[in-house]
Amino acid sequence: MLPILIVEDDITFSLMLSTWLKKKGFDVTSIATIVDAKKIIEKKQFDLILSDLRLPDGDGIDLLKWLENKQLSLPVIVMTGYAEVQTAVQAMKLGASDYISKPINPQELLKKIEEISAIKEESVPVVREIAEEKHEEYIQGKSNNAVQMYDHVKLVAPTDMSVLITGESGTGKEYIARLIHLQSSRSKAPFVAVDCGAIPKDLAASEFFGHIKGSFTGAIDNKTGAFVAADGGTIFLDEIGNLTYEIQVQLLRALQERKVKPVGSNQELPINVRLISATNENLRQAIDNGEFREDLYHRINEFTIRIPSLQERKEDIILFANHFLDQANSELNKSIVGFDEAVTKLFCSYSWPGNLRQMKNSVKYGTLLAVGKFITLNDLPEELTVVKDTKETNPVVQLKSEDHERSLIVRALQETENNKSKAAKLLGIDRKTLYNKLKIYNID
Repeated sequence: MLPILIVEDDITFSLMLSTWLKKKGFDVTSIATIVDAKKIIEKKQFDLILSDLRLPDGDGIDLLKWLENKQLSLPVIVMTGYAEVQTAVQAMKLGASDYISKPINPQELLKKIEEISAIKEESVPVVREIAEEKHEEYIQGKSNNAVQMYDHVKLVAPTDMSVLITGESGTGKEYIARLIHLQSSRSKAPFVAVDCGAIPKDLAASEFFGHIKGSFTGAIDNKTGAFVAADGGTIFLDEIGNLTYEIQVQLLRALQERKVKPVGSNQELPINVRLISATNENLRQAIDNGEFREDLYHRINEFTIRIPSLQERKEDIILFANHFLDQANSELNKSIVGFDEAVTKLFCSYSWPGNLRQMKNSVKYGTLLAVGKFITLNDLPEELTVVKDTKETNPVVQLKSEDHERSLIVRALQETENNKSKAAKLLGIDRKTLYNKLKIYNID
């Protein structure tokens, strides 16, 4: 039975939750204060803590800090009636495994407990290895699309199937490829990533298969190709749709025969690699256009993982924004607390065509410009708030949502000290339109 510690000062709720969990087969201990929690944790072994955020003798976050200081890697689910994303994110930064808002849905809680149990057994070491290798954490997110994607990763990783990762630019395809590698039996062997879009056409064969000294102009030394370098491990071919037809033929032959021949050599070298490829193109359409070989497509695509765009996982947007803010604060030596309400609303309504890469850059940009505790609309890149009108040379406001529009109008009035004419000019609209907007949004 999984031993669970409940830290909750609401005795009635604690008793109800404890009784329900015991019926589900868990070994449950309930206490009401942080002091008692610390004492019992030092005496008894627990696999999970369910802790209220607000407790009589302090904040539940204090318990997280104590666990960290004690170097106890004990999963914690924070229970809070104050269901603010910022607070939940802060708790997770300090080591909480998850959070759940009150009133608690029993089935949702049970699902979270099961997920944490699985992560503890399988995923946590993998994520740590990635964090060490990439020198940064990665927020997986909690949206349904994200959960489904990681379920697929968990299914295919232990196999030796070739995987095609599809998704828009900036969604993190290489991260998913590394995750598959690190959850596979090849995790101790090399992971070699090749950006197919950056390889000059004349050097592609050399990059993939290597070359011997003097085989062509500029080949001043022997070169080990990516496939040989990845032997025993995983080779990741990013943007594989950019390969020329000639290289596609050579790649298909190497995959079929599991041998490569360095440029200028007569000797074939055996290879044992797992192939993971990625593309932001429609390879099916490329096949129809005669630009990509169908036999190669089937060879690289024994299993497909599609990464959802940021717009398709709106529940994760603020989690990612806070994550990138932490990174930016560290890199720029700043201490911005968060985002004001208008920025939060904009982030949730914006389309994010550049996905995570665009968000990371935007947050870093805002962190650099921010002078107060919070990033405001004034601090963000113009691409998020302003676009060029095709008929005008002046920038005009791109209205992403009503909330966003209202925020921009208020900002313009503040900057012009409530001068309607100047505000209208700043917004790129006429005075009459501005007055209509003021009436619609009940702006005094």
